[in-house]
Order: sequence, then C-alpha cells, then structure tokens
Amino acid sequence: MNQRALITVNTEAPSKHRLNPYIFGHFVEDIRDHMDAMLAFTLKDMDFEDEADTRGVSSGWYAVTNGKNTEYTLEPAAPRHSGHSQRIRIFSADRCYGGIGQQVSVEGGLPYRISIVARAAMDLRAAVCEIVDRASGEVLSRTEVGLRGHKWNEYKLELIPDRSCEKAEFRILLSSEEVTWRDGMGSGMLWLDHVSMLPSDSIGYVKREVVELTKQLKPGMMRLAGNYISAYHFEDTIGPVLERPNMINEAWGGWTNKYFGTDEFLAFCRDTETEPLICVNAGTGSPEEAAAWLEYCNGSVDSEYGALRARNGHKEPYGVKYWEIGNEIYGPWQHGHCTAEQFAHRYNRFADAMKAVDPDIVLLACGDCDPEWNRTVLSLSADKMDMLTLHIYHGFGTVGITPDTPKEERYPAVMSFPEVSRAAISKTEEIITGNPAYSHVKLAITEYNTMYYPNTIRAGRPMEHTLEAAVANAANLNEFIRQSHLIEIGSYSDLVNGWLGGCIRVGDCYADQYRGKETGWSGRSRMVYGTPTFHVMKAYANREISRVLKVHTDSPTFDWPSGSKRFGLEPGNLPALDVAAGVNESGSVLTLFAVNRGLSAVEAELAIGSFADSGVAAIWELSGNDYELINDVFEPEAVTAEEGLLKFQDGKPLLTLKPHSVYVIEVRK
Repeated sequence: MNQRALITVNTEAPSKHRLNPYIFGHFVEDIRDHMDAMLAFTLKDMDFEDEADTRGVSSGWYAVTNGKNTEYTLEPAAPRHSGHSQRIRIFSADRCYGGIGQQVSVEGGLPYRISIVARAAMDLRAAVCEIVDRASGEVLSRTEVGLRGHKWNEYKLELIPDRSCEKAEFRILLSSEEVTWRDGMGSGMLWLDHVSMLPSDSIGYVKREVVELTKQLKPGMMRLAGNYISAYHFEDTIGPVLERPNMINEAWGGWTNKYFGTDEFLAFCRDTETEPLICVNAGTGSPEEAAAWLEYCNGSVDSEYGALRARNGHKEPYGVKYWEIGNEIYGPWQHGHCTAEQFAHRYNRFADAMKAVDPDIVLLACGDCDPEWNRTVLSLSADKMDMLTLHIYHGFGTVGITPDTPKEERYPAVMSFPEVSRAAISKTEEIITGNPAYSHVKLAITEYNTMYYPNTIRAGRPMEHTLEAAVANAANLNEFIRQSHLIEIGSYSDLVNGWLGGCIRVGDCYADQYRGKETGWSGRSRMVYGTPTFHVMKAYANREISRVLKVHTDSPTFDWPSGSKRFGLEPGNLPALDVAAGVNESGSVLTLFAVNRGLSAVEAELAIGSFADSGVAAIWELSGNDYELINDVFEPEAVTAEEGLLKFQDGKPLLTLKPHSVYVIEVRK
C-alpha cells in the first residue's frame, strides 16, 4: 500500500525576488579527459609533444613500416611551432614504405578535414594519407599529398571513409618502392610538426553532439575555471593555434589543451546560447594579467588587448560580464594557496585592476564552506565584490561515504545532500545577514556535484551518474531554488566526462586523474549521450520559473543514520518528499519539482489553490526499478524523463511518486 502525503503550495504569495536561470549553469575545466571528450579532434598528440617511444616515435603515435632501416626521431620544432617535430627517414635501398599511424574511430561517408604541417627532403615529392581497417587492412580512404620541399608548409586535405569503422587506423606514409635517391645525408626525410583530423560536422572545434546536448540543457551560464586555472595564462591559448605553445597542466598533469582557449570557449558559449563566466588566475597570475584578459574580452579595438583580439579575428568585444577571482585558493592543493587575510588583500588588488578596465563587470570572490574564511574575506573585501563563491562536493567529505560503504547505508546518505547543502549555505548566510555592509553580496555555487565519490557501480570503469545521483541532484536543485533569494549562480561539475563522470558522456573511454587516458572496451567510442543527471538538469532548466513559492509538505520519512559531522548535522529522520515550486512572471504557469527520496511509493495530494481548476497538468517523470541504474553506450536512454499528462477532478490533484524518482509538474491556468 502506498504511503500518503500532502503537498501544499502557497500560490498567492510569490517571492519578491526573481529566480536567476544561471542557477542551472554548468562548468568546463581542462581536467582528465574533459577536453579530449568535448572537442571533435579525432587524433591525439597532434603536435608531437609526448615523449618518444623505443622507436623514437612520439608516444601518441606508432611506427608503420615494412622497411628494415626506417628511422624515427623527435627533434625541436620549427621556430613558429611548439613542441617537437617528428622526423621520419626511409631509405631508397630498402624499397619500402614507412610512416606513422594512430588508431581512430571513423564514421562512414563523413568528410574528415586533415591539416598537416610538414617539411621534406628535396628528393621526396609526395606522401600518402589514408584511413584503413586495422583488422582487414582494407583502405577506407586515401589521398596523395604533394610535398613542397624543405620549408615548413601547411597541407590541407580531406578523407571520406567508405564505411564506419571503430578500429580504424590513420596513417601518413612515405614510399621508396617506385622512386630512387641516394641514401646520403638529408635524403628520404619528412618532418611533421602538426597533424590533426577534424570531422566536418564539428561546430568550431567542439563535437556537434556535445553542442546539441548542451543546448538542450539550457544552462544559462557556462563557467571556465577549475584547479588548472590557478596556473593558467590566457595568452598561451589565443591567436593562431599552430603558434600556441604546448604548456604543462600544472594541476592535473599532462598538457594544457591549447585548442580550447578564450576565443574557443566564448564561441562555445555563443553556440550553446549561454552566458560566460571566466575565473582568472589568482594563483600564479597577477592583477595586471587579469586586467589584460578582461581587456582582451571587452576592450575596444583602440586598446592594446582589444586590438590583439581584433588581429585574432574578433573585432567586436565579447562583453563578458561575470568574472571570478580565485579558484579554491583556501586549499593546499591549489597554486597560490594562502590564508583568508592574504587572499582578501590579493582579491582587492585584482578587483581594482579589473574594474579600472571595465567598471560594469560582476565580480565573484573565492569563498569556502568554512565560515571563518568567509568571515575574514567579507570583512576586508565585501565592498569590492558582488558575489561570494562556494564549492559543495558531496560524498566522503560531507557524509562519510567510502568505497566500502554498503549500498543500504550509502543510499540515505546520498539522499541527505540537500540538507548538507542547506547547512553549508546557511553558515555563510548568517555572516552576510549579520552585517548590513554585506547586504548586497549574493552567493554563487560555482562548483557542485551529487554523484558520490568514488562511484563503485562498475569497478574499473568510468565513473557514472546513477539514477540515485540524479535523484539527489534534483533534491539539491530544490534547495538552490528555495535559497534563490541568496543564490544567483550554480555550476554543475563537470559538463563532459572529466572529474566525476560528466553530465554528458562521450564514448566508453575514461581518464584517470594521474595516469592518463585508458582505452574503451565496447566498440562504441563515438557514442554521445546524457546521464540520468543530464535529464534532471534538462527537465528543471527548461521550465518557466520566475518567482518562488513556499511549499509545505506532510510526508513520510526515512532514516538517515550517518548525519554529517562536518556540518554538525545529527542522524535522524528526513522527509521522503522534497518539493519546490515556482510560477512564471505573469503567474499563469505553476511548476512543482517533486522528488521522492524514499524507497516506497508515495501518493501525494496537491493543494495548489486555483491552479487545481485547470484539471490537467504536464508531467515529466524520471524513475527506474533500481536506483543504481545508469545510462551507457549500450543503453544510452535507460533512464530518461518521460513526458505525460496528469489529469485531476474536483480540485484534488493526486500524484503517485514511485520510489527514488523525480517529477516535474507544470500546470497552466
């Protein structure tokens, strides 16, 4: 028998404040395989920056030759290019072919744009570029590249595979089988400084599917930041991509992705119709550098950096309004880590320098869930900030989940995330409301995630967002909505793959934070799909909400045995139903966000005032038989939001909420 509940919405008293749609924002960072998965480039190690293998081939590639004496060496690159160049030498006497290859997955009939930067010995007249099936050796596409001598040249060509192939191979080959030269010094050599392969349906450098799914999320705001930003220098990733230096990612290891710099990020924001938020380097950076970055984005063509932007092909200012100073500077893992007092003085210098360039920007200061940090920063910098940031990651740090926690204990802990978020937010709100000088300061939750860490659903496989995590995220979003008088921005971490599995998943490859990318196992590496969390975020962000309504819920409860020592929350009973509500600006559309965190079905009566006279509501349901359900490359839509109608009579709407489920109900007058 279903449990019973009553949900009462005060539809006659909408909030005075408007809910900011940026609360449903997202976040991109150069971490793990985030950029590799997000960007459309088919090849890796495109600039031969990796170390040489035992043959002398940059480790992202491998030797392809039938010659006995083919030589490979990494050499310094040309003056205008970064990293190494890959030298290949074949001998005429071998009567062989020789070159390099890389495993790729290709779609049949889709043109791939190839760009090669190379120089060659004068006796080499041509090279061959091809895609083959690794298993059968069948050539799927092939073209000849006429070489133009010893000077560096860029060659552009196109390959169109005859059919799709998951385990294909891209090759660049030289041949001495039909031509002859003297095997002396400087003969038979080709130097490669850059090789890229981009599918023609990409949008800029980003996968078309990623752009399309991001637009479905209607994120409102997109944040560029993360730990890597504290050692990131924007001038390294602007201008012609072939002239950008290869830089170490000092936070996460490996190489910083130079193909997704400021202009590419802002193009992505334009293509996905989102407002950009840029976090500046307040770790190893300077106020002058931050001001220059701002001028590059917003300055006129008469300014130094505005003129540089124009020379890079972007004459009109971008008008980036939202800027964050400092990413987790409170943490010892962060470049530039310091005390709260030191950061406040540093923040003030950055704020002054940036406001001098553009006084109309909105500035966010690095806050912490530790109230003492926030108390100090506000006391010294409140008059120079518009928002204070918090990062709220749930799991071991908040409710003590470990890999060994039994699922029966883990589940109620995961479902408690809204209470934990409320506690973290409330500690900061007490400080803000306790001093009239802080009354203008709002909160920005510029990183949060509700997928418990570590996810042990599939040991040794990518971290995945389960239905359980999506239900927790929905309840957590309800808390953000209830606190929207204070919270202006939310940034879900991460958008694609990356740190905790990604809201959007690309393929079945995954990257360990410290040990590099691992290969996939399914043969479906090109699959792009939304996780259960994606479908929650999409259902929430696409609703017409302007004003928040108060909700009272008489609900059954579930036991929360762990509590949260970090936030002083004692174990106890929590309501199974978590409900938030809002109306559009005209008051004609009521939206309820109802989450059943319990393990039993609940039948809830909806007391929604005059909206009950409508007799029908649109409804989106996210549910499943098992809270550990995931979407994957085999079943990318195992968990989605199913749309339907809820009919009701006599002004008494009844909603049956399945266990561990999310419902969005929209009623129109």
